[in-house]
Amino acid sequence: MLSSSALRRTQLTASHLTSKQPSRNLSILDDSSSAMTSQRKLKILMLHGYTQSGPLFHAKTRALEKNLDKAFPAAPKPGHLPSYPGGVELVYPTAPLKLSISDIPGYDVDGSKSENEDPEAYAWWRRKGDGEPFTYEGLEQGFERIAEVIREKGPFDGAIGFSQGGAAAGMFASLLEEGRRDAFEKQQSQGGMRYPESFEQDTGFMTDVIQQPLKFAVSYSGFGAAPNELYTAFYEPKIKTPMLHFLGSVDTVVEEARSLRLVDACVTGRGVEGGVARVVYHPGGHFLPSSQKQYVAALVAFIREVVGGPPEDSLENKKEEKAEDMDMPF
Repeated sequence: MLSSSALRRTQLTASHLTSKQPSRNLSILDDSSSAMTSQRKLKILMLHGYTQSGPLFHAKTRALEKNLDKAFPAAPKPGHLPSYPGGVELVYPTAPLKLSISDIPGYDVDGSKSENEDPEAYAWWRRKGDGEPFTYEGLEQGFERIAEVIREKGPFDGAIGFSQGGAAAGMFASLLEEGRRDAFEKQQSQGGMRYPESFEQDTGFMTDVIQQPLKFAVSYSGFGAAPNELYTAFYEPKIKTPMLHFLGSVDTVVEEARSLRLVDACVTGRGVEGGVARVVYHPGGHFLPSSQKQYVAALVAFIREVVGGPPEDSLENKKEEKAEDMDMPF
């Protein structure tokens, strides 16, 4: 049997060991948290255009991906974003709607294509109607796919879209904003669509949105939905998420008025924030200028302005452009 003094020593030793344990666990958690922070990347969702796919859009924007990697490298390289020391990561999903030959205007103009031909072409929705106001068939499925990608690879900090993907990027940014579900609920009584169920998340206490609002969105040759009560809640109230718009001055696929409809649906609209214009025109048509310095620089300046970071041009001293770094036709 232990003496009273021995018993006290045993109790003190046990107490000492017990008091040390939480601090060791806390240290492990701190190390884990620090590691996660040091690896944090700027995640951007890349939304392809009508008739494209994720892999095809990736192939066509490799030059842009390389330029963004150079502009936002992993720490401690010059130009890195303090909040994203892991660099940048672009994710390229494929839309859910598989298109047939009849869905693709101009695909078989001379009747030479086989009826059984199965093109690798996809869409976020199909436009229906002979004129405005159009309806977007399959729009809910498009958002279900985006929600799936968020759960698998998100959350995302920004979105970049081309053409139909540019329109989707604006809608995506809108859906995540505070108060947007209330706007959809209010608009439903006037014929508006329901807030996408796939973007709702049950936390156990309340229904929340699938992820936090985006820090930015970018549209290349994108557009706003045609005036239709179904889609009003995407744009009223105006989109608060900082958004940059690139328009081709000779774009014959998406008319300027349709692109400006999305521009004017944003709070910043056609203005200038932090010295960065929110609307940029390029002299080309319906494509994404992914290697031309002045347009890449505009994108980089915009991202730096909205996420925070040194105004450092890490695209200087570039080597001579390689063939694979040049723009590809869309």
